[in-house]
Amino acid sequence: MRYYTTIILSLLAGFVGAAAYSLLNIDEKASKAQIIQLPLPPSTALVRNASNKTKAHEQSAPVAFELAANKSVDAVVHVRTASRTQAPLSPWHEIMGYPTTDQIQEGTGSGVIISKEGHIVTNYHVIENADEIIVSMNNNRTYTAAIIGTDPSTDLAILQITNDTPTPFLAFGDSDELGIGEWVLAVGNPFDLTSTVTAGIVSAKARNLNLLRARPDRDVFPIESFIQTDAAVNPGNSGGALVNTAGELVGINTAIATKTGSYAGYSFAVPASIVKKVAKDLMQYGKVQRAYLGVQIEPVTEDMAATLAMNEVKGCAIVNFVKGSGAADSEIEIGDVVLAVNGWAISNFPELQECISRYNPGDSVAVQVWRGGAIFECKVQLRDRDGQPA
Repeated sequence: MRYYTTIILSLLAGFVGAAAYSLLNIDEKASKAQIIQLPLPPSTALVRNASNKTKAHEQSAPVAFELAANKSVDAVVHVRTASRTQAPLSPWHEIMGYPTTDQIQEGTGSGVIISKEGHIVTNYHVIENADEIIVSMNNNRTYTAAIIGTDPSTDLAILQITNDTPTPFLAFGDSDELGIGEWVLAVGNPFDLTSTVTAGIVSAKARNLNLLRARPDRDVFPIESFIQTDAAVNPGNSGGALVNTAGELVGINTAIATKTGSYAGYSFAVPASIVKKVAKDLMQYGKVQRAYLGVQIEPVTEDMAATLAMNEVKGCAIVNFVKGSGAADSEIEIGDVVLAVNGWAISNFPELQECISRYNPGDSVAVQVWRGGAIFECKVQLRDRDGQPA
């Protein structure tokens, strides 16, 4: 824990800079952004629960990366953004009545094509406030992309390009099947170097870094359950693919832990279990149909587990309900410890968030809880944040 308090957990947006700014202005902007985002280099500088594996995964050699790399590079794209900002004027300019001028800020990142119709998933922070989005494919063709939908709560967005022929795309893999120590590849465009592939292993799962900022006024309530890897990612990798050795999309690279603004050993990806649901909803509805259990929880401690006669220190202890929620109207009680949802084991809050994020308002789930030295199963109809089932 002490390590994470001394490093900067930064989002991996590619480069943001204004061509008309002086170097001093760019440095000042990067310095301010470093608290929550990586320093953003100019685009021209060369400087982001295991189970049985799928049959395809079993047949691929664990250290043979050619298959995964070849399946990935054509489906991972380079994303360039441009946004207009008003140039700052000195007080003398205002006194003299000089008109304000617009400046163009440019940025770069990565994206992953997930359908033959040209749908692309990327990070929200890559395209946030963009007035124009240009996508470049591995075959050097470029397209103007339209925003289909965004979800700041998971830092994801869906774009679409129009092509005369079906586009190459990556199929989703099952991020639940990823095991600690399993090989993965990160594919993206770090430092504007297109189609870059790096390898690493899964270091941990269900990481909550408190990286995304809550914005209740905009209905933004962060959901974080990152896959942690040691695959090298840098500025420009944001929105790129994390793939398993079968070449399946298991995550979207989003963040790194760093003291310098560049890769320092750890990177973090949004798991495919979240990406797939968000992408489907954005493509179908234009917004995410997000379900909530409606509980306030605290982690189970060793003392708490002993008091409750639990054999293991795990789960989420319920301390309160959200009024009008599905949990509040169910047989769940304050003091219960959530152990599983629909058979999926819950060890901590990020796992609970990730699990519930797969469902829609109106879906019913079986919640297993520990109470009084025994396990009980309670049926809960999930609802949206307003307490509505649909």
